[in-house]
Amino acid sequence: MVLTQLPAGTAATVRVPATSANLGPGFDAFGLALELRDEVRAEVCAHGVRVEVEGEGAGRVPLDERHLVVRVLREELTAAGFAAPGLRLVCRNVIPHGRGLGSSASAIVAGLAAARALLAAAGAVSETDEAVRERLLVEATRYEGHPDNAAPAVVGGFTIAWTRGDDPAHPAGVRTVRLEAHAQVRAVVCIPVEELATSRARALLPATVPHADAALTAGRAGLLVHALTAEPALLLDATVEKLHQAQRAPAMPRTARLLARLRAEGLAAVVSGAGPSTLVLTTPERVGDVERVAADGWRVLACPIAATGVSWSPAGG
Repeated sequence: MVLTQLPAGTAATVRVPATSANLGPGFDAFGLALELRDEVRAEVCAHGVRVEVEGEGAGRVPLDERHLVVRVLREELTAAGFAAPGLRLVCRNVIPHGRGLGSSASAIVAGLAAARALLAAAGAVSETDEAVRERLLVEATRYEGHPDNAAPAVVGGFTIAWTRGDDPAHPAGVRTVRLEAHAQVRAVVCIPVEELATSRARALLPATVPHADAALTAGRAGLLVHALTAEPALLLDATVEKLHQAQRAPAMPRTARLLARLRAEGLAAVVSGAGPSTLVLTTPERVGDVERVAADGWRVLACPIAATGVSWSPAGG
């Protein structure tokens, strides 16, 4: 396959929100975009790869072809029949790594969006915003294996995502709906120092669950849609689930203890993604209660729900 080289100097800037998946009962389906954004500036160079990282991950992530954004960006260009002779990436990261806030999904979406923006900047493609986002969702799901983090990173807001046929191995049928959260809902994340690999958390899940637990969780997932969009007073009841949080507790005992304390105070706390961060869905007057309960050993951030997903500028501005 002969690839067309993009001209040196072609540049793009991409900004991607953090995400919180599951939201309790919406396991592998529900997600929320948070106004905490990584920024990546990508520029085509004559040769070589240079990656600069500021903030989260600095000094820890690879600064060459192994960098996740570089890998995804190059693969997306290749799929379109193009190549970059060299790349310079400047990554300004604020999304914590390994904490259940969608950092890997955000990096994947950033790489995909940067590739499409570079192609557009070079005049190689002309695509509608809707077409780009549909492709980003499908390809990000292919990398991630499931769309719960990819969907809010791509479209923003509160999302419900699924694959037609319920087969994540064939994500061409990935779909999502974006819903508006109630104006009074606030998202507060409690971030610990320790990290947890998603693969380790997922390995703790049982192969089967009792029918009663599945039925309860399905009912609360339906209630959560109503609570998040129309009646925040029901958030505590709506975030009960029986499929994954207790099963993963041995891998994050401090998170489990904080979760119990927050819920005992009437706060709708859940594990954020695979953890170990905790997400609290609450109202403005109770944000201070979250800060009080999680005072010691936790970084507490009140994050607005991001109204938009990934954004990109083909000119690099």
